[in-house]
Amino acid sequence: MGVWQFIQDQVFGMKWLNELIGKGLSKLGLDVGERIGGSIQFFFYDVLKITVLLCLLIFVISYIQSYFPPERSKRILSRFHGVGANIISALLGTVTPFCSCSSIPLFIGFTSAGLPLGVTFSFLISSPMVDLGSLILLMSIFGAKVAVIYVIVGLMIAVAGGTLIEKLHMEPYVEEFVRAAGGVDIESPTLTKRERIQYAREQVISTFKKVFPYILVGVGIGAVIHNWIPESWIEAVLGGNNPFGVVLATLVGIPMYADIFGTIPVAEALLYKGAQLGTVLSFMMAVTTLSLPSLIMLRKAVKPKLLALFIGICTIGIILVGYLFNAFQFLLI
Repeated sequence: MGVWQFIQDQVFGMKWLNELIGKGLSKLGLDVGERIGGSIQFFFYDVLKITVLLCLLIFVISYIQSYFPPERSKRILSRFHGVGANIISALLGTVTPFCSCSSIPLFIGFTSAGLPLGVTFSFLISSPMVDLGSLILLMSIFGAKVAVIYVIVGLMIAVAGGTLIEKLHMEPYVEEFVRAAGGVDIESPTLTKRERIQYAREQVISTFKKVFPYILVGVGIGAVIHNWIPESWIEAVLGGNNPFGVVLATLVGIPMYADIFGTIPVAEALLYKGAQLGTVLSFMMAVTTLSLPSLIMLRKAVKPKLLALFIGICTIGIILVGYLFNAFQFLLI
């Protein structure tokens, strides 16, 4: 086993933890080869693995984020123009909150501050869809190639979507209260290293409390799929024989509300059962980017025409990504 494969399996994937839990359950008299024992093993392994990675990632990302408060992010973005601004905005989205609902207040703040609408939409698309946390978690399950390409393609959707909105001059379709708010420049205090660590620790606690219920639900659904739903069913609906599997997965994912940490165990179980890679990734993107609660929040800030355009851009981009990954799945996993 190469060094990178060891890191992927044992550090990110924590295969040793799965084996340890399996041995522990076997000593308690449970057969992990059976459905009940296998479900319990899957549940404990994924909950513990995702929780450990979640806490570590939130701490690191929040520490980095402490250097990029909204005021500083606005100043950084204001230095760039054209597609370059969209790219920087999408990249800034990777070190911001983990779910779309948390991103919308920042989107409103950036828009109120006078940043170009296309730039703020690039941020809004990339923030829930791709972040440093998703890169590590995807790597732990799907491998490095899939994780890196997923992030790159997600950033491309964010840049393309923001650029298109900019070209269409959709500013009149922002609600008046957002445009009239105006920007308030507040100088961020210089934080000490101890204060940044304290901020990161508080973010870990706060985010964990919000995310953990979704982890439990996601892992629970994944355990059911993994051990109780016949493989033939998954293959028939989401496998290669159904050309509309990507579209179905995207449409099913939109009404749901979760973040990357809650959807990954479901995606892992679906892939194990025979769903195509691109179909699974489309489901994940739809859940994290186009959740119904976030769309309701966004409707408060933009008019229906702009909201419909945002949904259309994201949906088409997600579906195209799904078919792209399906076409090249044999090269990726």
